Amino acid sequence: MMKKLLFIALTLLPLLSAGQTLEECQRAAERNYPLIAQHDLIARTTDLTVANIQKGWLPQVTASAQASYQNAVASWPDEMRALMGQMGLDMKGLAKDQYRVGLDVQQTVFDGGAISAQKRVAREQGAVQQAQLDVSLYSVRQRVNEMYFALLLLQDQIALNKDLQDQLASSEKKLTSMVKNGTAAQCDLDNVKAERLNVVQQMTTLESQLRVLMSMLGTFCGIEVSDVSKPQAIEPGTGNNRPELKLIDSQLRLADAQEKALNAALLPRLGVFAQGYYGYPGYNMFKDMTGRDWSWNAMVGARLTWNIGALYTRHNDKAKLQLQRETAQNQREVFLFNNRLEQMQQDEAINRYRSLMTQDEEIITLRQQVRKAAESKLSHGIIDVNDLLRDINSENAARVQRSIHEIEMLKQMYDLKYTVNN
Repeated sequence: MMKKLLFIALTLLPLLSAGQTLEECQRAAERNYPLIAQHDLIARTTDLTVANIQKGWLPQVTASAQASYQNAVASWPDEMRALMGQMGLDMKGLAKDQYRVGLDVQQTVFDGGAISAQKRVAREQGAVQQAQLDVSLYSVRQRVNEMYFALLLLQDQIALNKDLQDQLASSEKKLTSMVKNGTAAQCDLDNVKAERLNVVQQMTTLESQLRVLMSMLGTFCGIEVSDVSKPQAIEPGTGNNRPELKLIDSQLRLADAQEKALNAALLPRLGVFAQGYYGYPGYNMFKDMTGRDWSWNAMVGARLTWNIGALYTRHNDKAKLQLQRETAQNQREVFLFNNRLEQMQQDEAINRYRSLMTQDEEIITLRQQVRKAAESKLSHGIIDVNDLLRDINSENAARVQRSIHEIEMLKQMYDLKYTVNN
């Protein structure tokens, strides 16, 4: 049982000690970035807008109260009043002060597809806002890339600095023995010690920069970053899935939805209505001419309306939508043009760094041979310490240069992946 647990622990140890990967940092940064909250806000706003538009199918109820005074009202001619007076009827006519308290209910039966078109427009507007937000969030990856690869470069430089310290400490140990044996001068030993302390100072600076950058990346991603792992070299796939292109597609879909809304505005509307009020005068005008009593009055019916005013601006509205489409298509062409130029530059940079790294290996091999020869000569007392330090520093500089070229090549690869989002 203990052997099994030990095996599992040894298996998981590399996973537990491994640093954060680039993909993990990017995902964490997108989740942590405050702008991500707008996704939910846009979705909720769109749902509320669509729900409000849907309420256009509900009965529209209007309550009203009115009091008025007129300078003239319907009345009987004097001859008719005299005749009716002889018959014992007092037809004094309508009063000039009139009152009513009423309720008006209207229900849409057919709207020509206007409500459906408005809902589609609202959803597409929400989709455009979501796509614009995705474009803003996508730039977070580039910021993570910059900090991540800067951290990788610092980690490599710290590792090379430790190797340089070990080399100088080894030479210092040899010179200490040679000084004791009288085969080397104290100034040579002091020279190597000073060079090693100078390298130790460089390490202090590098470690400080590393801590600051790790803290910045951790804050940006919302996680604790203690180490980062070097990603593998990649070859981005073909195609382009940038969110900017999806934004343009959503803008084109919005234009299509707006055009359907224009078409729906041309169709007639059919509705039913009910009106009722309590007041004076009522619908029975003859009765109200003989008295001043308030009465209940009601009316129901159907109404067909056709507003042809939409025809006046239809041509210009459709022309504006077409210009919106052409503008979006032009934005696509401009983006793809600049994007292709950026890809070409990044491809060329990757090839350049690959070539430089091949040369770096050869340079390091040669510098290593020269340094080993110098150390051998030092042991036999036939070389100046300054020459040895120069050879050690030259080899370290070659290794640093290779590290820079490797990190830059990896960064260009992942920048290219960012450029095409593939």
